Amino acid sequence: MNSYLESNARERIHGLLDKGTFEEFLPPEMRLVSPHLAQLDAPVSFDDGIVIGQGLLCGTRIFAAAQEGGFMGGAVGEVHGAKLVGLLKRAIAENVAAVILLLDTGGVRLHEANAGLIAVSEVMRAVLDARAAGIPVIGLIGGSNGCFGGMGIVARCTNAIVMSEEGRMAISGPEVIETANGVEEFDSLDRALVWRTTGGKHRYLLGDCQTLIADDTAAFRQAAYDAMQACIETGAELTLTALESEQRLLENRLHEFSTHTEPMDIWHQLGIPNPEIVPMLEAQAFSEYAAQYRLGA
Repeated sequence: MNSYLESNARERIHGLLDKGTFEEFLPPEMRLVSPHLAQLDAPVSFDDGIVIGQGLLCGTRIFAAAQEGGFMGGAVGEVHGAKLVGLLKRAIAENVAAVILLLDTGGVRLHEANAGLIAVSEVMRAVLDARAAGIPVIGLIGGSNGCFGGMGIVARCTNAIVMSEEGRMAISGPEVIETANGVEEFDSLDRALVWRTTGGKHRYLLGDCQTLIADDTAAFRQAAYDAMQACIETGAELTLTALESEQRLLENRLHEFSTHTEPMDIWHQLGIPNPEIVPMLEAQAFSEYAAQYRLGA
C-alpha cells in the first residue's frame, strides 16, 4: 500500500495518473511565486504550493491539480488560486473529460488577506463554470491538512468527493473553533473527537462525501476514475433539482441533529446499531456496515 496521506503533492498526482503521462503546466523552473509573501519577509515556494497539469487517468485525458500541504498548509493565495482558476478555464476551452482536485489545505492564506479571499471565490465560480460546460470536477481529500475554510466550500461545489478515513473536511478547523469559542466548545487536542467530527466516516454518513476508501494512492486512483465515469454517464452540470435536493438535505440535518454535540449520537440517530464500533472499522468494512444508513443514499 502506498500511503496517500504520507505522500507529497507531486507523488500523489503522479500516483493518480497513468505512469509517465503527467505534464505539468507552469513547471517549477518558471518560479511563479506569490508577489505578497516576499514583501512580508515570508518564505515563498517555487510553485506557490500547487501542482497543475494534464495526463491520462486509465487512458482518459484529464486535468489535475494537487495542493502541497507542506507549504503553508496548502493555503490559497493569489497565485495559487489563479493557477487553479486557469486550469479550470483551460479545461473548458479544451473540453477535457474531467478535472481532478487533490485537496490538502487549511483554506485562505491569511498573509494575502483579501487577495486570498478573492482567489477562493474565483475558484468556486470556475468549478461551477466547468460543471456548467459539462466537465466533471472531482475532489479527493486524504492529506494531513484536510480541507478547511473556503476550500471546504469549493470541495462541496464539485460533482463528487472521495475521502479516506484520515481525510477531514469542514468550514472551520478545530483550532479555529477553539480559539473563537473556547476549549469548552471544542477541544482541538482531543484527536478522537476531531476525527469523529470532521473525518471521512462522519462526512460519508452525513452525505458530504460519496466514497470512503482506505489511505492508499491506488484506491484514490480507482475511486477518482469511477466517480468520473459516473458523472459522465449522469451529467456534470449542477441542476436546480439537485440544488433543491441538497438544500433539503441540509435543512433535514439542521432539524434532526442541531442539539447533538457528539457525532456518535448522530450515528445512533441515523440507525447504526453499534455506533461505538464505527471508529474501529476499516474503510471497506465500514462502507458495507454503514452505507444503508448514510444521508443522501
